Amino acid sequence: MKKIALSLLAFGCAIGTAGVNASPEQDRVQMAAHYKKTIPAVKPGDYIYGALAMEKDSMAQYESIMDFPPYQAVIDHGKEIWDKPFKNGKTFSSCFPNEGKNVAGNYPMFDDKLGKVVTYEMAINQCLASNGEKEFKYGDKNTMSMVTAYSRTLSDGMKMNIKVAGTGALAAYEAGKEHFFRRRGQLNFACSTCHVDNAGNRIRSETLSMAVGHATHWPVFRGGDTLTSLQTRFQGCNKQVRAVSFENGSEEYNNLEYFLSYMSNGLPMKASVFRK
Repeated sequence: MKKIALSLLAFGCAIGTAGVNASPEQDRVQMAAHYKKTIPAVKPGDYIYGALAMEKDSMAQYESIMDFPPYQAVIDHGKEIWDKPFKNGKTFSSCFPNEGKNVAGNYPMFDDKLGKVVTYEMAINQCLASNGEKEFKYGDKNTMSMVTAYSRTLSDGMKMNIKVAGTGALAAYEAGKEHFFRRRGQLNFACSTCHVDNAGNRIRSETLSMAVGHATHWPVFRGGDTLTSLQTRFQGCNKQVRAVSFENGSEEYNNLEYFLSYMSNGLPMKASVFRK
């Protein structure tokens, strides 16, 4: 096993280099080029599979499991929540273009009126509030996670299409980028330490995945039918490096998700998948 590097990767979009002022698109191109150089055996289109793309046996197991997903009942329950009429007779589909089909890949997006990043989960709650319904708790496995587990499947195959336009959006993107490259915790790790510097290497029993593709497949079912959202995974990573984590839906994690999602632009979404 290769030793985990503690220094940030010195390429254009890393904090502290000349590329710190690079545009979001320059960041994305540079990061994709980095993986093409360091993990040449993995096709860019397979980045959506994360570490599975680097493990032939694990990929075969994944494909077998996905033939008959053990969590289909959870997806079905999420559909029931999505389709259940509000008190006014409307449903979630009334809040989104094309009844919610091929829209999730546009999130997170920066809302100029609100002056902040709006995630897909926040859009779900905005829909509830606008229809006089009680909002879901961010990350609630019995409501929010279930409805997103289903509704994101309506965008399966849609290519990630995150926009960063305007000073407010760029500031949020840069905050997310800074978070990604900033070391923290007792182990002094950054997100990039594992997912850029050491993508493809192993830490304990896990192969470290590439950051590009991270945002395409959430929520995931870990170990069978346990729903895990992307921001819950952020919390888990923070705990693993012995850092204080932020709350789901916090500005810090929303901005981080915004940055990561932009890094996955052009890759197809595949929601509600299995991960070990």
